[in-house]
Parts: sequence; C-alpha cells; structure tokens
Amino acid sequence: MTSASAQDPAPTEPKPIPSTQAPALAEPAPPSPEVAEAEAAIVKSDWKAATAKLDAWLKDHPNDGEALFDAGYAADSEGRTADAEGLYRRALEADPQSFKAHVSLGLLLAREGNVEDAHTELAKATQLDAGDAGQAMKARAWRALAKLDATAHDSTEASNDLLEALKLSPERADDGLLAARIAEDAGENAAAEAAYRRVLATDPNSGQAQAGLAHVLMARKEYPEAEEQLRTALKQSPADPALSAQLAMALAAQDKAEALPLMQKLHQDHPADVSMTRMLAAVLADAGDYAGSDKLYATLLEKTPDDAALLLGHGQNLIHELRFVDAMKAYTRATELDPANGDGWSGLAFAASRTHQSDVTLHALTMRSKYLPEVASTYFLWATAYDDLHQRGQAATYYQHFLDAAAGKFPDQEWQARQRLKILGSKP
Repeated sequence: MTSASAQDPAPTEPKPIPSTQAPALAEPAPPSPEVAEAEAAIVKSDWKAATAKLDAWLKDHPNDGEALFDAGYAADSEGRTADAEGLYRRALEADPQSFKAHVSLGLLLAREGNVEDAHTELAKATQLDAGDAGQAMKARAWRALAKLDATAHDSTEASNDLLEALKLSPERADDGLLAARIAEDAGENAAAEAAYRRVLATDPNSGQAQAGLAHVLMARKEYPEAEEQLRTALKQSPADPALSAQLAMALAAQDKAEALPLMQKLHQDHPADVSMTRMLAAVLADAGDYAGSDKLYATLLEKTPDDAALLLGHGQNLIHELRFVDAMKAYTRATELDPANGDGWSGLAFAASRTHQSDVTLHALTMRSKYLPEVASTYFLWATAYDDLHQRGQAATYYQHFLDAAAGKFPDQEWQARQRLKILGSKP
C-alpha cells in the first residue's frame, strides 16, 4: 500500500488514493494474500472490509509494518483519528524509515493541531527516499511543512519549504496564495501584492486572493482600492462575514457612514465572535461613541484582562470620557504587557499629564521615544512636564521644539507656549 494520509492539513487538497505505481528502487517483498486483499478493498474505498481483513491478519502478525500502515490509512479515512494515529506509530516502530507512515502521521497530527509533532514527522519524511510513493508525495510533505511554518510565522523556512515542493512538482493553484501569505507575514507587502495579483490573473474570482490583496492594500492605507477589491469579493461570497468585516474597516478608515451599520449587523449576526466584537468596538470609537465602544471593551476584558490591544482601546475611550485616572491604570497595564508598543506609552504620558504626574509623563515619553518619533503633541507634553517640575531650561527647549513642529496647527497650545517662553525667558 503506497498512499499517504487520507487527508491533508488543507481541506482543499484531494484525498490520496492507493498507488498502483511500480517501486522506484528495490523491489519490496510482496504482501501476504490477506494484506493484498485488504489493499484491494482500500482501492475501492471499502474501509470496513479492509479493516476486517487487516485486524484478523494483525492478530497473528502484530509487527507487519505494511499491514499496520494500511490499517492506519483505513482508520484515517473513516475519521477514526485516535486509532489511525496509534496504527501509524506502530507502523513506524516496525519500520522507522517508512516515508509514507511519517507523512501520513504528520498530516494527521497537523489536522489535530499538534503542530510540533506534525512538523517533526513531516521533516523526517522530507529526508527519506519516497520510494514507490513518488516525488509528488514528497512535494506534498514539503507543502504541508510550508503551511505549518507559515502558521508559525517562520517566513524564511516556509518560503524554503515551498521552493523545495516546487522543485518536485508543478506549481499548483494554492501555491500562489501560500507564497503571498508568506510574503505578507514577512512584511514584504510588495511581494505579497504581486503574488495575490498573479493568482487573480489566472482566477479573477478567487475570494482568498481578493481578501488577501485588500488586506495588503489596507496595510498601506490604500483604502479606496481595498474597498473595491472587497466589494468584488462579496459579489462572489455575499454571506462571508470576514469579507464584510474587512469592508467595514476599509469604510471606517475613509470615515464613510456605511461602516457602522455594517459592523453592527455583523456583530448582531455573530454575537459570540470575539473578532467581530473587537472591530465593532473600534468602529464605534471612530464614530465618537466612546461609551458604547467601551462597553464592548469592558466585556472583552472580563474574559481576557491581559490583552494589551484591548487595554489600549479601553484607555483611549477613557481619555475621551475624561476619566484620566482610570485611563492611567489601563495604559500602565498595557505597557507592562507590551513594553514595545509606543501607542501605550503615548496614552500613559497624556493621561499622566492630565493628572499632574509629571514624573510619570517624562518616564512614559522617554519610553515612547524608543519606538516612535517625536511629534508636536509629544513636544508639548515634554515642555509642560518640565515646566511643572520647574526645570526651566528643558521646558523652554521643548516649548520651542513644539512651536517649530506645530506650524500653526494648534493655536491654543501655541499661544500658551509663547507665553511660557516669555515668562521663562524673563527669569534668571
């Protein structure tokens, strides 16, 4: 029996069928008549007949690696995952160099979410001689590895895996999508866009490519083109909530009124979907409904109190609601959880300045400067914090930086800065 697993991690892949291909290298010993009959039943997808024959044979021949693999394959095809895993492992105990057993076990473990063990098995398979399973089956192992590495955000390994697969078999339709996903994860948005567009050139109705391209365009803030892609995709899949959610975010980024009712309907249709709730909270905040947004954030934080992104959204709403003490608590926790997030330090600096905690403001601004460039508003926070601490030289320096950066965009604060500079300059 020369097939690999009954299923693949990707649900779109066809189920392998028993191979009738002749051995590529050494001629193996022919199977017993009983096992040969079971394999004939497997070719016909008669799993019950195959299982009955194999069970009877394995009672007296428990270490027959070929029969163990065939029994695992039959169990896998019937959805008896635990039985299949056990049989594949027994087949490998009988023959540790069995390419097809490593592949089949790896694919099964990947489907079950056991990523680490799946990766180990598939990696072993790629280093073995495929034998009568053929190069196409080894290419399948490489592709499965690429998907696992892409999921683990190891873009370099995922790309190498895919290249190995392409050396062994022609490019498939989903290779382009995988290549785009790998590039996007690596932050190579231009390469990802090119890959998505190549897919769309051959399949204009690929919803995955349209959604992926829209995601890349939104990352580059090209919202009108992203909106166009998403509307096209929704014509093909009008009930797809993920596409509708992406469209809502693209509309919100353009301040289009259509965004809020669309997101509210999605949340109503999918009240238990956390991602929908998060997006609605963000859209409500963008629309100025800070209280409504914060109710959603509060609900989400009850379940995941240590989610830094939720804490940032919550803190932002609290700032708008003038609840600066509570905002400080949210931002303090967010920066503890994610010290490299400059937006968290920005929020903490602003909230601390409003509660006249100038030492905290200066610390938050110092931390923020490690990750984000200075802007007019942060220069003003630096200046007022030093001013409150009576550090006149530093205050005057930052008031001047603020005036240079503001360039007439903040008239009230600019007036204040000029007045403070006059006062500070009049004293020794």
